Amino acid sequence: MVNYLLKRSYQLKDLKEIKFNDLWGDQGVFTTMWIYGTPSKILFFKNHIKNLVKSTKAYSIKKSSIRSDILKLIKKNIDSKKKYNHLLRVALTKNTLSISLRKRVKPKLNFNLKLVNLKRQKPEYKNLKYKKILKHLSKLDNSKSDIGLCSNKKIFETGTSNLLFIKDGNVYSPINKFYKGITYNFFKIKIKKIINKDITINSLKEFEEIILIGSGKGVASVRTIDQIKWKRKGLKYYRILSKNYKSAINNCPKYK
Repeated sequence: MVNYLLKRSYQLKDLKEIKFNDLWGDQGVFTTMWIYGTPSKILFFKNHIKNLVKSTKAYSIKKSSIRSDILKLIKKNIDSKKKYNHLLRVALTKNTLSISLRKRVKPKLNFNLKLVNLKRQKPEYKNLKYKKILKHLSKLDNSKSDIGLCSNKKIFETGTSNLLFIKDGNVYSPINKFYKGITYNFFKIKIKKIINKDITINSLKEFEEIILIGSGKGVASVRTIDQIKWKRKGLKYYRILSKNYKSAINNCPKYK
């Protein structure tokens, strides 16, 4: 069960506080951001909010002040004197805006990926149809495990993150049918060349490294996939990506 440091819901039309609703399963969208340090910073804040506002249009969530409303509620609920290392979730439906904070758990190096036959609805959007995924994740220790979402014998993403696959000095990613997150787009610029191809379950044994990237996990190296007896063969690209990610953390401006 998730332990929240903060959980608040508001009517979207007037920002009047109402009983908390996490909104999972509803028609809407969300984003999850890493808030850290004191005074607090939110990694890739502008990109997160820009993408969230863009996604609201696909779900007919209409309010011209959504961006300023989100910023207002974050400033209202974030303690300027507190040191954070948390995940800040902002969720939106036509009627409700919810924000919550939970502790961010650092992934360990003995990380295992569990393959499941499951895919997200409308995966191009970070939508709230996550209940089946959350049911799987609730059974795992998310510091050392995640689920790999598979369909038609292909793998697309995990329950929390994007995936990068390393082979012979090249970086691969699925072609489509997955959500390209903010961290993914950051690394797409840094790496310059990510080769998009279908990643089949049968081909996973060919890869030397499998790396999770996302707001919750940051950069995490998969050590094992027990179902197919896969084990990583090195940490070279994990270290390269971790160095780039650390630079972004150190140079992150205060959100505004």
